[in-house]
Amino acid sequence: MTLLKIAGGTVYDPANGVAGETRDIWVRDGKVVADPGTAADRVLDARGLVVMPGGIDIHAHIAGPKVNVARKLRPEDRRDSPPFRRTDLLRSGTLGSTPTTFATGYLYAGLGYTTVFDAAIPPLGARHTHEEFHDTPVIDKGFFVLVGNNHYAMKQIAAGEHDRLRGFLGWLLHATRGYALKVVNPGGVEAWKQGVNGPTGLDDPVPGFGVTSRQIVRAIAGAADNLRLPHSVHIHCNQLGMPGNWTTTLETMRAVEGRRGHFTHIQFHSYGGGPDDQGTFCSKVPALADYVNTHPNLTVDVGQVMFGETTSMTGDGPLGYFLRKVTGRKWFNGETECEGGCGIVPITYKEKSLVHALQWAIGLEWYLLVTDPWRVAMSTDHPNGGSFVAYPEIVALLMSRDYRREVLKGLPARVRERCVLPDLDREYTLNEIAIITRAGPARILGLAHKGHLGPGADADVTIYTPGADIKAMFELPRYVLKAGEVVVEEGEIRRVPFGPAVCVEPAYDAGVLPHVKEWFESAYSIRFANYPVGDEYLTRGKTVVER
Repeated sequence: MTLLKIAGGTVYDPANGVAGETRDIWVRDGKVVADPGTAADRVLDARGLVVMPGGIDIHAHIAGPKVNVARKLRPEDRRDSPPFRRTDLLRSGTLGSTPTTFATGYLYAGLGYTTVFDAAIPPLGARHTHEEFHDTPVIDKGFFVLVGNNHYAMKQIAAGEHDRLRGFLGWLLHATRGYALKVVNPGGVEAWKQGVNGPTGLDDPVPGFGVTSRQIVRAIAGAADNLRLPHSVHIHCNQLGMPGNWTTTLETMRAVEGRRGHFTHIQFHSYGGGPDDQGTFCSKVPALADYVNTHPNLTVDVGQVMFGETTSMTGDGPLGYFLRKVTGRKWFNGETECEGGCGIVPITYKEKSLVHALQWAIGLEWYLLVTDPWRVAMSTDHPNGGSFVAYPEIVALLMSRDYRREVLKGLPARVRERCVLPDLDREYTLNEIAIITRAGPARILGLAHKGHLGPGADADVTIYTPGADIKAMFELPRYVLKAGEVVVEEGEIRRVPFGPAVCVEPAYDAGVLPHVKEWFESAYSIRFANYPVGDEYLTRGKTVVER
């Protein structure tokens, strides 16, 4: 029943309309509470400091099969990064582009982030993912279940069995203890596995299934809404990274047809370079951002590219193969039976590369051209565009047009001819930063208990020391609270609690299960009864979110 008071801070709480006001925040039993009118057991003096809710990463890759393969594929990534040494408080771990479980939790906490979602888990990898979550400290975490190339789902869509599809997807979320439905290169991964050269077009049939990418997107978006999931369908479009792919992205947005849809790592899907551009690789963000601005049912996260060494990992096997051909570096491809794919390739984003520099600029254009910051979330698609530890650098770029222009001066001159970033004067405010890193992701994900500092919210709080160096400000919070417990103090980790898994348990028609089981037993290498994740895998607790 300890009562804690955060006294006199400059509070940014956009969800409650608070933008830089001097206020006190009261915390009891892990929740924010109204002023109780009694003395606090502990007071944090926040005078002159900036107070925000804990950060929320809407899209990252931190656990599960692909992350572990990447860790094994890249031993040099571990050798070149200083490790976390075991202490009386901290467990050992390695860093690099794919930090180990304990290091992942420490690094996020050290930046003031308290909730993270892994964006692409094949259902068969769910048990393993929860085991890793068990060993990822401090942060609350959940994952999105891959369904866009799932054989059973495609068969039901092709047959027009939308009630059966909805029941299957509802059961799948229960079985995996997942949070949302993820579509990756819908139909394209399966087409590539069957030998089709590259992903299908949006209206080309998937070989052997008689269904198109457009139908997959439309059907799963509808199922997510009908199941009343807190988060919409999470869409990774076809043709990721390909010149001219912006037209596919636009058509996929249209395919949602008024349903909710979240378009992820949108930077990678915003490229000109098709026939209309005479093959010139360039930005097409203005046209796509205009569409998002006029369609409030759509949200995006950016997938910002940052210069340096990282690892590409994705449920998009064809993309992994393409990057392997482009980079000439080692790679890994995996297929999860009847469910999805995986591609992993080391990659170095270079400032002197015209393509990489344009990718950097295109990401920033998305932040600056989406007029409503509530509908654009910060991400690097960790680690695909760069590590999440680059978030403070992105904040600095967004808050200073002069800093952006200084970086642009060091990039190839042709970048300025192929994008509109040099013409954009917009600078983010601290309140807008709080939206795209906290309040906005919470709203997009449907997390009513996260991303704000009103009574009843989880007491996840980050307190920063303001200064002229914005990057330094966001790199080293003064305090971080997780569920009301001070876990970072004066820049050091002081306590290491474990956050629960975040999942959904939607209502669904259990009458579909005999049909699912019959198909499952004939197609999978494990028994149907062994598929669901049991309570024993959630020993650190769970938070069930309802819409």
